[in-house]
Amino acid sequence: MKFELQYKRYSENSILIQWPAKIDQNILQNLLFYKKSIENYYNKVIVEIISSYHSMLICYVCTIEDFYSEVSALKSLYNSHQEVEIIKKRLWEIPVCYSTTRAPDLIDFSKKKSLSIEQVISLHTTPLYTVFFLGFLPGFFYLGGLDKKLHLPRKRTPVREVKKGSVAIGGNQTGVYPIHSPGGWHVIGQSPIDFFNPNLDTPCFVSAGDKIKFMSIEDSEYNDINNRIKNNDFELKPIFL
Repeated sequence: MKFELQYKRYSENSILIQWPAKIDQNILQNLLFYKKSIENYYNKVIVEIISSYHSMLICYVCTIEDFYSEVSALKSLYNSHQEVEIIKKRLWEIPVCYSTTRAPDLIDFSKKKSLSIEQVISLHTTPLYTVFFLGFLPGFFYLGGLDKKLHLPRKRTPVREVKKGSVAIGGNQTGVYPIHSPGGWHVIGQSPIDFFNPNLDTPCFVSAGDKIKFMSIEDSEYNDINNRIKNNDFELKPIFL
């Protein structure tokens, strides 16, 4: 599937490419394919490619001398390649404890949505979420697929510290805080998993295009996994789809 893309000069050495402004699986697949094509074709002249829900920023090593020629080359690359499956999809089953002792906003969230806590947990753990991109914090992944019954605007006043591993909802999105951080999303659970480790070759194991499934665990299971992680005795492995 091809899209009508917009190409804009972002700075003297970067170009912004935009897809239709919506969260869409077809756009994600097309964006990831195009990103891979650019990386393979321009590997010596590009510093970094940063992607989001429906845009991609290409940062070059040097100043772009002729913007229109560069855009023409990019368009030609986009139109000349047939899209194929670029990577084998990975599913990560993420354990989450929805105990109110670990979810400071769960009770208030359930009341605002006129749902029981059990219904909130069920609605949150049922979908197979898609990772669209990583941003905001190192290892923070933006997911698509949250049930509309759980949509709730962000807090009017953010809190100063959200605990590492907090699973939260903001607007039509859900995600996990990989480190202690200020935040304005509603925390409904907590995961013991380390989502970002700067000491590893791949600091974050999750990539755009991956799938996420939240799995409800008890507080005792949370403590067990947390202790195993501290003792380097736990490894989260993906399921290949």
